[in-house]
Amino acid sequence: MSTTRTATSRRTVNVAVVGLGFMGVTHIRAYQQIPGARLVAVCDAVRLPVHGVLTGVSGNIAGADAIRLGPDVKAYREFDELLADPRVELVDLCVPTPLHAPQAIAALRAGKHVICEKPLARTPAIARQIVQAAKQARGFFMPAMCMRFWPGWAWLKELAERKTYGKILTARFRRVSSPPAWSRNTYFKGEISGGALLDLHIHDTDFVQFIFGRPESVYSTGLSRFSGAIDHVVTQYRVASGACVYAEGSWLLTQGFNMGYTVMFERATVDFDLARGEDALRVDEEGKPTRTVKLKGPDGYGAELRYMIRCIQTGTPPSIVTAEDGLSAVEICAAEEKSVKTGRVVTL
Repeated sequence: MSTTRTATSRRTVNVAVVGLGFMGVTHIRAYQQIPGARLVAVCDAVRLPVHGVLTGVSGNIAGADAIRLGPDVKAYREFDELLADPRVELVDLCVPTPLHAPQAIAALRAGKHVICEKPLARTPAIARQIVQAAKQARGFFMPAMCMRFWPGWAWLKELAERKTYGKILTARFRRVSSPPAWSRNTYFKGEISGGALLDLHIHDTDFVQFIFGRPESVYSTGLSRFSGAIDHVVTQYRVASGACVYAEGSWLLTQGFNMGYTVMFERATVDFDLARGEDALRVDEEGKPTRTVKLKGPDGYGAELRYMIRCIQTGTPPSIVTAEDGLSAVEICAAEEKSVKTGRVVTL
């Protein structure tokens, strides 16, 4: 494998997906829609394709039914064997959180590019090990913080940067779900998973820092119900701009999944509610009737993977989200966890 950073933009990147649960299958589907990506290998200690077909995988987003890999995709049970495959250029880690650090570090040391699902690690100390390995590696590393790429969220980032409606006065983010029905032997062990705080709330924590910069402090309330860690959290972020910013994350929803935001600018309010379907995103601008913004392009999973492939093709290190961003998100969540436990504001 060549890891030169002067690669041409048209070449195909050979990809291996590690972990064939819901997220692994989601990533595989996305790669199948990317012209510059070729899936050459998969790896899972338990679930492997049968005659090139993966079945029985589900999650909290629709579309995770049977998936056809074809006869040319090599299946591995052992991660070390996959790393020894010279065809593999990009290793995509969709494994449980405790495996992120050892597998990411091993892949980077093997000269591979790596994209790793969130959270980067259960604790900041472990996440820093990945960041250090990424700094010393020949290949690129990117945390899969998909909301930075998600339609509606990427659009909101542009509005904020361009000050289309003035500055942001308040921002509320919400991400709520029923408890995971899959991989409960991992998710319901909060000491290794981090509960809902690190499973889904971290997306909004990361997006807050994406728009407003790293918060100065956090104040959080929350509770545990399933995992022994924090399964419901509401956080107030103190940010440099002075905007009122808060987010809610939960596994306590009786059934289903929803995500959204309400952001009040000086001259408009923008509101996203997944429950509205194609009319999810609405804009109320001063002096004008409410309008719906139709979102285009791939979802955040597809967009982030396209971006990673493009970075490898052009020899350009990822900048929309970096290893340091992934570490920072874990650090902020750790501060939120401390705030819940102490009942105090925690400075970052």
